[in-house]
Amino acid sequence: MIKADFFFFSGLGLVSPVFAVFLTDNLKDGNIEVAGFAMAIYWIVRSIFEIPVAKFLDKCRGERDDLLCLVGGYLIVALVHFGYIQATLSWHIYILQFVYAVAMAFAAPGWSAIFTRHIDKGKEGFEWGLEHVAYSVGIGIAGIISGIVVVNYGFNQLFMFAGIVAMVGALIPLFIYKDVNISGDHHIRFIKK
Repeated sequence: MIKADFFFFSGLGLVSPVFAVFLTDNLKDGNIEVAGFAMAIYWIVRSIFEIPVAKFLDKCRGERDDLLCLVGGYLIVALVHFGYIQATLSWHIYILQFVYAVAMAFAAPGWSAIFTRHIDKGKEGFEWGLEHVAYSVGIGIAGIISGIVVVNYGFNQLFMFAGIVAMVGALIPLFIYKDVNISGDHHIRFIKK
């Protein structure tokens, strides 16, 4: 799960430092206001959808639904990055941000539910800390790379690279599919190998 987030958030971290520049310099009607609206759409829409999705996932027995929401949401977010390549107007970005937000509203509760249920007793702080450090390092390194890629290759290549890296992160949780709890008994732990 931590490896998945490292790659997934590294992909997102490639875009976040330069996204406002892309919006102002590459959209026909782009400006700083568009960047503000794009961010607002993402956070407001995600906030509207995340609690209902989380409640729904809590009602379902087992963890396969959590895992499928996680993987599906992460894959859709990865695909949104390819959509940025085609965007030429602000409304294109607004639609992509809406899709991105709904996808994350499905992915985040699924990830959190699985991770929380399988934290080793007595190591809760360490394992959550390890998760935060892993994706923070990924985002930090990606931030350095993002500017270099844009300057040398352009935004389209950055979005393709980001989408591919995020897609890798989206697919990694599939390796635990056979180990997730299908019974709804949340005391079962992952099989340790």
